[in-house]
Amino acid sequence: MEFGSIKSTVGLIYDEFMQNAGESLPKTNSVLSLLVFCLHILFQTPLHVSFADTRTGNWLLMSSPIPQTIIITAYIYFVTSLGPRIMENRKAFDLKGVLVVYNFSVVALSLYMCYEFVMSGWGTGYSFRCDLVDYSDSPQGLRMAATCWLYYFSKFIEMLDTIFFVLRKKNSQVTFLHVYHHSIMPFTWWFGVRFSAGGLGTFHALLNCVVHVIMYTYYGLTAMGPKYQKYLWWKKYLTTIQLIQFVMVTSHISQYFFIKDCPYQFPIFVYIIGLYGLIFLFLFLNFWYHAYTKGKRLPKVLQAQTWSHHTNGVMNGNANHDKDE
Repeated sequence: MEFGSIKSTVGLIYDEFMQNAGESLPKTNSVLSLLVFCLHILFQTPLHVSFADTRTGNWLLMSSPIPQTIIITAYIYFVTSLGPRIMENRKAFDLKGVLVVYNFSVVALSLYMCYEFVMSGWGTGYSFRCDLVDYSDSPQGLRMAATCWLYYFSKFIEMLDTIFFVLRKKNSQVTFLHVYHHSIMPFTWWFGVRFSAGGLGTFHALLNCVVHVIMYTYYGLTAMGPKYQKYLWWKKYLTTIQLIQFVMVTSHISQYFFIKDCPYQFPIFVYIIGLYGLIFLFLFLNFWYHAYTKGKRLPKVLQAQTWSHHTNGVMNGNANHDKDE
């Protein structure tokens, strides 16, 4: 069955499902309706058969969400339990050289992904409004799908941020929010690549890659030692960059609710991205208010680390935008 026919079938199933569920689901609660429908699809239909993007089915980690779930579970267990216990009676590793290579490698990867996102859509035809997913086997469509997969896979690479904290015995920086971010990003992006590899739902990924270029450049220079501190005068702008990112993500994805007849194929991703952007936008504004407007120290929950590290999952060589200890 062609994917276009599958999408039409999904629409028919959705209409029938909502009619049957009409008495139990409030018609005004579109978020709940879409969520229930999504769960209905996931648990009633094999992911690789009816509703997934057939182009990405044979790609690494894409055949099922189970392999990535195992990796994410192992990651959480290691950084929160096993790792700290292993390191408890051991000397912290000196990873400054490793951090330099790691940080600048992520910079290079992020630059490459920025280029690919631009060339596969965002700089070659996307309107920045109701941009649909191209499910065809055209070079452009496949290039965007491949870029989405690479972005998804990069989230596993970035798990090294937390592992380096554990190996360096910086356990106070392995916070719930940090681990949550590094876990939820690859998990949700599996569904993005498998069902909706392209379109308006990838704008936040492009922005995140841009921010990662800046942030990991800073951490790479920081890891190189005190003699490079004079080149880090721009660290005071990192917070502003983070705030701008979330404003742009939230503003862009919110357009969907004001565009008449936008036939974006999987609206559930709009809600996920919008909710994620809003949560971090409000948390970041709270940080901004306490740190800059009131001129006071950060709230206790934020004192152990700089907030920008949390919101983007780029915590690796340094916790407070200052030189590494």
